[in-house]
Amino acid sequence: MALVFVFLALVLALPAPNIAAPAPAELTGKVVYVVDGDTIHVQLEDRTEKVRYIGVNAPEIPHPQGDGRGVTERRRLRFFPHTVAAGEAARRVNGDLVAGKHVRLELDRQRRDHYQRLLAYVWVADTMINAEMVQRGYAEVMSIRPDFRHRALFTKLEDEARMAGRGLWRDISKRGGLEGPHTPRRSAHPSKLWRASILRRTILELGASKAPRPQALGAPQQSCGAPRYS
Repeated sequence: MALVFVFLALVLALPAPNIAAPAPAELTGKVVYVVDGDTIHVQLEDRTEKVRYIGVNAPEIPHPQGDGRGVTERRRLRFFPHTVAAGEAARRVNGDLVAGKHVRLELDRQRRDHYQRLLAYVWVADTMINAEMVQRGYAEVMSIRPDFRHRALFTKLEDEARMAGRGLWRDISKRGGLEGPHTPRRSAHPSKLWRASILRRTILELGASKAPRPQALGAPQQSCGAPRYS
């Protein structure tokens, strides 16, 4: 029995293990630079963080020093515009919302992206800037696992902005590039369908006559990876 008491005394005398405290779910700081429509620099207490908005994507703009971001222009009218001009417009709107202001950073499950940017829902007072950019039509929804906390809200706001022609959706709606969920599609004339069918059949027959004997195929390869922040 005496040995048991001695053992317990030794255990209690040992220093407590140094367990790191979990990272906080929220941070606060001041915006010191606006990179574009979905990225900002925030001065925290002991460091400056590059913060990427979660769940949304704004048009990109050229960065002189480069950070792996390219500018992609989508020409099909039903897509959200991704031109340099659209990127500059999104940055101006984002700057009006957050530049020089104190913000609260709401974190989700994934803390950083592959560029090591901090991922956050950015709040100015009671306004979530991620949602505000979508609602004004200067950002689109981009859901990336595992951060789906506000996805339903973002999707609803994007549908409303798109159908109302707000922000960057404005030019697209004027040019007739938007289709609502219940917009009927115009059917082709029967004669056009018949000619297309004859042409397609002829191409298939010519291709079959020249095609080599089929070879055994391996496992199919995936043509694209999981979506990720840009």
